[in-house]
Amino acid sequence: MFRTVTALATILVAACGGYDGIDSAAAPPALIPAPSYIEVNPGAYALRPGTTVAIPPDTELRDGIAWIAGLIEDASGVSLQTSSSRAAGIRLALVDADELRKTFAARGIRATEGAYFLKADTDGVQIRAATEAGLFYGFTTLWQLIALDAGGGVAVPALEILDAPEFGWRGVMLDSARHMQSPAFIKRYIDWMSLHKLNVFHWHLTDDQAWRLEVRRYPRLTEVGAWRVPAGDAPANDIDAATGAPRLYGGFYSQEDVREIVAHAESRFVDVVPEINVPGHASAAIAAYPELGIPGHKIDRVPARWGIYDNVLNLEESTFEFLENVLVEVTDLFPGQYIHVGGDEVVTRQWEGSDRIARRMRELDIADVSAVQNYYVERLQAHLAELGRTVIGWDEILESDLPPQTAVMSWRGVEGAISAATKGHRTVLSPAPIFYLDHLQTDAADAPPGRGHVVTVRDVYEFDFLTDSLGDDREFVLGLQANLWTEHVRTEERAEYMTYPRVAAVAELAWSEERNRTWESFSVRLEPHLERLRSLGINVADPFPGPDQSRKDGRVEDRELDICSESVVLALEDDAPLAGERESFLVDIINPCWILRDADLGSARSISASVGQLPFNFEIGDLLDDVVVEPPESTEGELLVRLGNCEGPVVATLALKPAAERYATTELPAAPLVVPDGTAGKGDLCFSFTRGGVEPIWAIDWIQLHTETAGNRR
Repeated sequence: MFRTVTALATILVAACGGYDGIDSAAAPPALIPAPSYIEVNPGAYALRPGTTVAIPPDTELRDGIAWIAGLIEDASGVSLQTSSSRAAGIRLALVDADELRKTFAARGIRATEGAYFLKADTDGVQIRAATEAGLFYGFTTLWQLIALDAGGGVAVPALEILDAPEFGWRGVMLDSARHMQSPAFIKRYIDWMSLHKLNVFHWHLTDDQAWRLEVRRYPRLTEVGAWRVPAGDAPANDIDAATGAPRLYGGFYSQEDVREIVAHAESRFVDVVPEINVPGHASAAIAAYPELGIPGHKIDRVPARWGIYDNVLNLEESTFEFLENVLVEVTDLFPGQYIHVGGDEVVTRQWEGSDRIARRMRELDIADVSAVQNYYVERLQAHLAELGRTVIGWDEILESDLPPQTAVMSWRGVEGAISAATKGHRTVLSPAPIFYLDHLQTDAADAPPGRGHVVTVRDVYEFDFLTDSLGDDREFVLGLQANLWTEHVRTEERAEYMTYPRVAAVAELAWSEERNRTWESFSVRLEPHLERLRSLGINVADPFPGPDQSRKDGRVEDRELDICSESVVLALEDDAPLAGERESFLVDIINPCWILRDADLGSARSISASVGQLPFNFEIGDLLDDVVVEPPESTEGELLVRLGNCEGPVVATLALKPAAERYATTELPAAPLVVPDGTAGKGDLCFSFTRGGVEPIWAIDWIQLHTETAGNRR
């Protein structure tokens, strides 16, 4: 019997369906992503201290293999030594691609780019591939296979694996614009990706709220554009003694940082695709260089609100010169084929209202405002083609004719991918909300902030991303990508939590053939894989949470309440305290309203609540007109409790005055709960706030019903 090093337990998946590609009665080990073919045999290869690993000479493998060997040592205590000896216990060999294809074809498998063959028996382990990436992927599989035998030694079960990726683009996007992560974290994030055989790190470096990339020709992009004052009263009153102004939040990646990160990614066989977002999401760039914007729409600072701004780049030739110069430095830093130019959520209002834009459109023979986006893509694609690169952008760029080589990343469902493929454009599937990792993974009370709609690891795994509508156009699908936007993911620890284990599901969708994928099998294999991830120090979310134990002392947390409506539901973090843990609140920012179901109204005599106030830091366009604002009775406002539903009679009023001058949460004094005579048993209560305007957003932390009257509570 073998036990995985990290989980210390054998996880057998055959009983749950296993891999369709296995050729043995024995159950295969718990590998993620599932391999194309696996044959489990009797016996094992025992590793001993000093076991050697033979690496082909003149390759770029040494750093990556040494790193994984270190992980094996961390988990097992067995030190592996690199060697060029053919007698090594673990042998990595590059082989002819035709030879590998024949081996795979005999098992009915395509030996795609990155394919590898792994064989373990009592004499040792051999990994063969036609590419260095394939050898690296085989060695990551070996890390998962390492096991402890009953005698305490470390062993690799005897088996054969033939494995190859289904798609060439297996990506994760990390938003470093809204909240910046350290270079050290970026490297670790890439490490963890590579252990899942993910190979594209899409790096979102610019947006309205920050410009994070050093561009030496334009230093104000980071001197000004990389810094902002966060939204909220607490940051606004955090005065920097050195400047006498609110303390700035931000940072940027130097070109030295970037070169180190790109080199690190290359050692893990990960391509880094930078995103420089144009012509929208450009507020930070315009704040740094106002001449890039539309006349009459000056931006005097980098904004802190989340959402979609009207600010766009203009059509001056000097602006295109700016972008072309920026892209020269970008392509010098990032050697990969693709440069992402954004192109999403472009608001045309400023273009439409500008006489100067109208004149430039006539000069450039641009028929209407909807064609301005296409002009940007054409100009940038032509420039990048001269630099040997290719444009990729979000699917809004499909709204106009595109240069044929331009690739499209489909985020608004799969329809963009279908449209792009139909038109002959290469495409990456990255559909919201399923592949958007900023959505909550669970509705547990202690879940971190994020978008309010829950997307579980099972939701991700079972998503049907390849529809029949693609038909023969499937050949244009480059692959899949998950996106971690960080408006509500402030810390690196939370970035880990929101990413894992859902990215493990994305990795299997992108790597493994459909015939080898079932939720029953994956969910069983995921259990030991979680232990592998925890052994790496990753803050992993529990994909199989037990009953919620959050209710304490009769308090009902906000996550246990129903939201009255679901216009824009977010789990928002408080803006205070500035240091340490902050509360988060589940709230519909359009209609802040909650319902407690089946409250015990027969015995309740009073009610108390803890509340918090949040800045309304959202650019939501015309949706602002829909925000529900209930007029207050007092200057500070009230928390109203209604019976039945939100049109029912008010049965309690809690004054907000004690909380009005506090930045963090405040427990309000209990108020009488007066229900109509004859009310008995259980019923619903609705909670909403009165206020003088959209600012602030009041939110519930918890509520509690009491059997004592308000005056008798202490």
